[in-house]
Amino acid sequence: MTHAPLRIVMVGHVDHGKSTLLARLLHDCGCLPDGAVDAARAASTVRANDDFEWAYLLDAFQAERDQAVTIDITRRILKANGQSYILIDAPGHREFLRNMVTGASDADAAILVVDAAEGVCDQTRRHALLIQLMGVRHVIVAVNKMDAVDYASAVFDRIAADMRDLLAGLDLAVQVIVPVAARHGVMLYSRGDEMGWYDGPTIVEALGHLTVPPARHDGPLRFIVQDIDRRDGQRVIVGRVDCGVVRAGDRVLLSPLNETTAIEKIVVWPEDEERIAAHAGDVVGLVLSDRVFVERGHVISHLDHAPFLSNVFRARLVWLGDADVRPGDVYTVRVGTRELVTSVQAIERVVTADDLTPHYHAPSAPRHAVVDMTLRAQGMMVLDSGHDGAILSRLCLYDGPDLVAGGGIDLSGYLDQRARPSGGAANLHAVHGLVGAAERTARMGHRGAVFWLTGLSGAGKSTLAMRVERALFDRGFATYVLDGDNVRSGLTADLGFSPVDRSENNRRVAAVAGLMADAGLVVLSAFISPFRADRDRARGFVPAGVFHEIYVRADLATCELRDPKGLYKKARIGQIADFTGIDSPYEEPENPDMIVDTQAHDIDHCVRMIVDYVIAKTKNEKA
Repeated sequence: MTHAPLRIVMVGHVDHGKSTLLARLLHDCGCLPDGAVDAARAASTVRANDDFEWAYLLDAFQAERDQAVTIDITRRILKANGQSYILIDAPGHREFLRNMVTGASDADAAILVVDAAEGVCDQTRRHALLIQLMGVRHVIVAVNKMDAVDYASAVFDRIAADMRDLLAGLDLAVQVIVPVAARHGVMLYSRGDEMGWYDGPTIVEALGHLTVPPARHDGPLRFIVQDIDRRDGQRVIVGRVDCGVVRAGDRVLLSPLNETTAIEKIVVWPEDEERIAAHAGDVVGLVLSDRVFVERGHVISHLDHAPFLSNVFRARLVWLGDADVRPGDVYTVRVGTRELVTSVQAIERVVTADDLTPHYHAPSAPRHAVVDMTLRAQGMMVLDSGHDGAILSRLCLYDGPDLVAGGGIDLSGYLDQRARPSGGAANLHAVHGLVGAAERTARMGHRGAVFWLTGLSGAGKSTLAMRVERALFDRGFATYVLDGDNVRSGLTADLGFSPVDRSENNRRVAAVAGLMADAGLVVLSAFISPFRADRDRARGFVPAGVFHEIYVRADLATCELRDPKGLYKKARIGQIADFTGIDSPYEEPENPDMIVDTQAHDIDHCVRMIVDYVIAKTKNEKA
């Protein structure tokens, strides 16, 4: 056994027999302790159950035997094919889906059990959604209880076709679909003689075809801080190496602090003075060379492969709360060991198991739905993206002590806030001109200011800015429009449209707009500027009261219907990546200085609104 164990989660409806399948599989492979079968037979006799229940071999609680359901997650080791497997028996019925999220969260593959007599049901579709949500990409389907349908190949073929359609729609790879009779051990380890018409692999053979995942010590270092201990006058940072390898002497980065230090010593229990490294899965203590602030929830990484820092991110969750979730609701988010208060900014997509049809921009999401939502935390979260099994790519939401959601994190389209430019050139000294603001105002007849129009593509920002510029100029204003077309051909010609480039584009535009406003011009800036943090930073380039954020509001459906440049169409078919509103987020202003609703009002009305606002904020009363 040279490979790391493969983790297989077993899911299915409460009555479809997955616990029986697991127990019989362990028995047939010789992986049960001595006496386990005799004890299970005795339990069946005591409960006046005429039929021997294989599931009694697994049930950890008395209540499970009494209720004939599996409540807790059971993990068992199976050895077959020269490989070890950790089989995770996750609950199948609706009331205990919370435990299934935990059971599936670290799985490499899934065995999805379907009753041959019942076929694909709502619970089956729901479990398929959960498997997809937790990042499990390889699925073995076991069509169980074939003995109940007289081992009919036509029944199997119908269910197999339904399952292929279901899993293909969820982009899940079907490893194989196997007809089994778990109670009798047919097509688990041995083939039996009952289904000569089936020439595919058994369950054990299908497990042997799974690919062994790469060892997690090959990945970037992620040390999750759990506690701070003091031993012999030393401060020991206690935690678990979730991924990678850490060695004494390594230079490391502490997140979210963004401070660097070195590993002076690795502490283990029992003590081992010769220990110089810790690998993925190890729980150890680290002694740091510098006295830096560290607390539970922080993450230690190497400098060249740091995790993502952001207080806003997208998540795909299964909603388990009794009440529907709505934008504005506040919960506690947990990633790794870090917990922060967070709010639901937007619900972008809702999928229910009833029909698997996505509903976009829904006002709420019900229990058991899979929900794409945007979350904003009251502080920086340390995150990874994707479904590579990393603990920083998964989260849970809590309402008080109750778990209400669990799922994965999607950072596509978001800016790593650690990557933002900070500081600047040294030895700079402010230069004050000989013409003051009051003189410019007297000459111009108005004060300089920046009016920052933000909104989705197609909301009407540039159209409004050009029309407002014309109207103001006709009234004697010195005014100018900055928008993508006139700055990306020169000032920001070297930038693309990635989140980092968008942020830098907005920074440069804001700096130029601030200089132009200082010169006495009324600057109309028309940019999507999707991130609140970037708009807040733009406000910092000008004195208080000079920057005005105008939210040009129109919903995504309206903007996509307008699509004056055909950009949405191209984004929908994949010709444009990181397009705001499609595969990159837009954060609506929380408290803009003005809202102009182009969906509710015509262009002339919106122009008059902005012109009147600009005049009120800039006109020199003495002019």
